[in-house]
Amino acid sequence: MADAADRLADVKANIAEAARRAQRKADDITLIAVSKTHGADTIRPLIAAGQHHFGENRVQEAAAKWPALRAEAGGITLHLIGQLQSNKAEEAVELFDAIHSVDRPSLVQALAKACAKLGRQPQLFVQVNIGDEEQKGGCAVADLPALLAEAAEAGLTIEGLMAIPPADVEPAPYFALLDELAERNGLPLRSMGMSGDYESAVMLGATHVRVGTALFGTRP
Repeated sequence: MADAADRLADVKANIAEAARRAQRKADDITLIAVSKTHGADTIRPLIAAGQHHFGENRVQEAAAKWPALRAEAGGITLHLIGQLQSNKAEEAVELFDAIHSVDRPSLVQALAKACAKLGRQPQLFVQVNIGDEEQKGGCAVADLPALLAEAAEAGLTIEGLMAIPPADVEPAPYFALLDELAERNGLPLRSMGMSGDYESAVMLGATHVRVGTALFGTRP
């Protein structure tokens, strides 16, 4: 329990310092604890330490563990940060408060249908393939305006952009590009930055950082 509280305090202090250096308010940055692959016993100490936002990669895994955890602790906000199959759109809309991986027209249509059916819409981010990597999900930079237009036409409100920069390169230029794309398209939110680079992301405009290892330790 103490370890979880200490790690959380350290990450929050780092966010606050990065925000201060960028002349931003730390309160404007949402820390998402990436709890994928971690069981309830590992998650509970972070909830007890005051963490409320959690991120999962898979709908099935989240559905297996979060309903019970949410029954124990109120005020949890659940973020889907992994790729979403169109056939899981309805389950995702039902379970998650935010979806960070909207990336293609077929998913826009599936989400619009699910939101209309369930009468709720999670906060939505378009994932941008910021490094133009073949193996990664995300909408191509050139296709972003068309996808945003399609989402608007389908009745979805997109509030921000999400990106994962290429591994093993300096992430700052990619964060700056995502910030510029969000600004250009009038979107207030930027989901960017992970355990190794969240401070840089905060300095370059991140509103949501997705931190796993720095909060939970090395993955099982």
